[in-house]
Amino acid sequence: MKKMKVLAICAIALFSTVSASAQFSTGADIVSSYVWRGVPQEGTKGTPNIQPFVSFTTGGLTVGSWASSSFLGNVKEVDLYATYAFTSSLALTVTDYNWGFNSSYFKYSKGGDHMFEATLAYAGTEAFPLSASVNTFFAGADTLATGKNAFSTYVELSYAITPSAKIFAGASLFESAMVYGTTGFGVTNVGIKVSKSIEITDKFSLPVYGVLGANPYSGNAFFVAGVTL
Repeated sequence: MKKMKVLAICAIALFSTVSASAQFSTGADIVSSYVWRGVPQEGTKGTPNIQPFVSFTTGGLTVGSWASSSFLGNVKEVDLYATYAFTSSLALTVTDYNWGFNSSYFKYSKGGDHMFEATLAYAGTEAFPLSASVNTFFAGADTLATGKNAFSTYVELSYAITPSAKIFAGASLFESAMVYGTTGFGVTNVGIKVSKSIEITDKFSLPVYGVLGANPYSGNAFFVAGVTL
């Protein structure tokens, strides 16, 4: 009985500690069109999308879901992810993407729509705000014409020129017909992002942003306006 009481006290103490440091978060972006890493997700003529998210953080671990849905129903995406922050500027993320929905969402076997990616991201420092990320699909539906895994890999660098503006450049390193539409190395995403907070009342401000970019590989340009709720 004493052992049970001790275990119960320990469990309550552990739960209280986790609860004190744990945090839930939710929100959504509304964007004029959905462009991901320089690739329009609805062809060259995009429509507005709502992009909600929900996450749970405890310590250095964050798990959550991110989604996108077109106002016209042309895009439907539901992703799951887990991020572990080693430091305030270095983190590893594993993401389960699903934007096909050609089969059951719960079909993880061959022929399903899920694609799995690992991302190592460095956020830079205040003194030198250069951030970098390496993103590689390592399993799932990302395949070549031969049926082998394509290991589509995207690398991006960005630099904060002011607290509200950053420039960025990203490239697909290998052949990636399904994800980036490249036959080899190709720069797919260059541009600038500018953010601003519009004061609505003394207690409420609305974060907005604009992204002007281009995909040199495909020859396309894009401008995306977004609002964060």
